Amino acid sequence: MPPHPKRKHSKGRRDRRRTHDTLEETTLVACTNCGTMILPHIVCPNCGQYKGREVIEIKKKEKK
Repeated sequence: MPPHPKRKHSKGRRDRRRTHDTLEETTLVACTNCGTMILPHIVCPNCGQYKGREVIEIKKKEKK
């Protein structure tokens, strides 16, 4: 048989162990050019701009 704990862990000790188990809401910011909500410090996938300048060229989809 496996060994059993000698004493019960307190609620405080249990809760301190679980402090890092929570989910965090992702932080979104508005793109300064088009206003799309994006992750901070990331090139906007909608307009291709980062810090007010065009970093990548986005090709527009043509409707037939």
